[in-house]
Amino acid sequence: MKTVADIPLPFKDTSQLFIALGDPHRQRILLSFEHGERLNILQIVSASILSRTAVTHHLKILHNSGALVSEKVGKEVYFWINLAFIEERLSLVLQYIKAEC
Repeated sequence: MKTVADIPLPFKDTSQLFIALGDPHRQRILLSFEHGERLNILQIVSASILSRTAVTHHLKILHNSGALVSEKVGKEVYFWINLAFIEERLSLVLQYIKAEC
Protein backbone atom coordinates (compact mmCIF):
# COMPACT_ATOMS: atom_id res chain seq x y z
CA MET A 1 0.00 0.00 0.00
CA LYS A 2 1.26 3.44 -0.97
CA THR A 3 1.38 6.13 1.75
CA VAL A 4 0.45 9.62 0.62
CA ALA A 5 1.48 12.46 2.92
CA ASP A 6 0.14 15.24 0.70
CA ILE A 7 -3.00 15.40 -1.36
CA PRO A 8 -2.00 15.13 -5.03
CA LEU A 9 -2.31 18.42 -6.91
CA PRO A 10 -5.20 17.27 -9.14
CA PHE A 11 -7.28 16.61 -6.02
CA LYS A 12 -6.54 19.86 -4.14
CA ASP A 13 -8.81 22.09 -6.21
CA THR A 14 -11.34 19.33 -6.64
CA SER A 15 -12.39 18.39 -3.12
CA GLN A 16 -14.88 21.27 -2.82
CA LEU A 17 -16.32 20.35 -6.20
CA PHE A 18 -16.88 16.74 -5.08
CA ILE A 19 -18.49 17.98 -1.85
CA ALA A 20 -20.79 20.26 -3.84
CA LEU A 21 -21.71 17.54 -6.32
CA GLY A 22 -22.31 15.01 -3.53
CA ASP A 23 -25.57 16.57 -2.36
CA PRO A 24 -28.83 15.54 -4.11
CA HIS A 25 -30.34 19.04 -3.80
CA ARG A 26 -27.31 20.59 -5.46
CA GLN A 27 -27.43 17.92 -8.16
CA ARG A 28 -31.08 18.84 -8.83
CA ILE A 29 -30.14 22.52 -9.04
CA LEU A 30 -27.46 21.75 -11.62
CA LEU A 31 -29.88 19.57 -13.57
CA SER A 32 -32.37 22.47 -13.75
CA PHE A 33 -30.04 24.31 -16.16
CA GLU A 34 -30.42 23.82 -19.92
CA HIS A 35 -27.21 23.81 -21.97
CA GLY A 36 -25.72 27.33 -21.85
CA GLU A 37 -28.64 28.69 -19.83
CA ARG A 38 -28.32 31.46 -17.24
CA LEU A 39 -30.83 31.47 -14.40
CA ASN A 40 -31.52 33.90 -11.58
CA ILE A 41 -32.37 32.84 -8.05
CA LEU A 42 -36.14 33.16 -8.55
CA GLN A 43 -36.03 30.93 -11.64
CA ILE A 44 -34.02 28.32 -9.75
CA VAL A 45 -36.35 28.49 -6.73
CA SER A 46 -39.41 28.07 -8.98
CA ALA A 47 -37.92 24.83 -10.37
CA SER A 48 -37.05 23.55 -6.89
CA ILE A 49 -38.88 22.03 -3.95
CA LEU A 50 -36.61 24.02 -1.61
CA SER A 51 -37.16 27.41 0.00
CA ARG A 52 -35.37 30.46 -1.35
CA THR A 53 -33.07 30.42 1.70
CA ALA A 54 -32.11 26.79 1.07
CA VAL A 55 -31.54 27.40 -2.65
CA THR A 56 -29.37 30.41 -1.82
CA HIS A 57 -27.32 28.25 0.56
CA HIS A 58 -26.81 25.56 -2.09
CA LEU A 59 -25.99 28.13 -4.78
CA LYS A 60 -23.28 29.56 -2.53
CA ILE A 61 -21.70 26.12 -2.11
CA LEU A 62 -21.90 25.41 -5.85
CA HIS A 63 -20.43 28.82 -6.64
CA ASN A 64 -17.61 28.51 -4.10
CA SER A 65 -16.72 25.07 -5.46
CA GLY A 66 -16.38 26.43 -8.99
CA ALA A 67 -19.36 24.46 -10.34
CA LEU A 68 -21.32 27.66 -10.99
CA VAL A 69 -20.33 31.09 -12.22
CA SER A 70 -22.40 34.19 -11.52
CA GLU A 71 -22.87 37.71 -12.77
CA LYS A 72 -24.89 40.55 -11.27
CA VAL A 73 -27.07 42.33 -13.83
CA GLY A 74 -28.93 45.20 -12.22
CA LYS A 75 -30.55 43.81 -9.09
CA GLU A 76 -30.49 40.20 -10.32
CA VAL A 77 -27.69 37.67 -9.99
CA TYR A 78 -27.53 35.14 -12.80
CA PHE A 79 -25.86 31.74 -12.47
CA TRP A 80 -24.65 29.27 -15.07
CA ILE A 81 -22.74 26.01 -15.02
CA ASN A 82 -18.96 26.32 -15.24
CA LEU A 83 -18.67 23.36 -17.58
CA ALA A 84 -15.03 23.98 -18.51
CA PHE A 85 -13.95 23.96 -14.85
CA ILE A 86 -15.91 20.80 -14.03
CA GLU A 87 -14.57 18.98 -17.08
CA GLU A 88 -11.00 20.05 -16.31
CA ARG A 89 -11.12 19.00 -12.66
CA LEU A 90 -12.70 15.62 -13.37
CA SER A 91 -10.29 15.00 -16.24
CA LEU A 92 -7.26 15.74 -14.03
CA VAL A 93 -8.50 13.34 -11.36
CA LEU A 94 -9.14 10.60 -13.94
CA GLN A 95 -5.69 11.13 -15.47
CA TYR A 96 -4.08 10.86 -12.04
CA ILE A 97 -6.00 7.69 -11.19
CA LYS A 98 -5.17 6.07 -14.54
CA ALA A 99 -1.48 6.91 -14.14
CA GLU A 100 -1.35 5.49 -10.59
CA CYS A 101 -3.28 2.25 -11.21
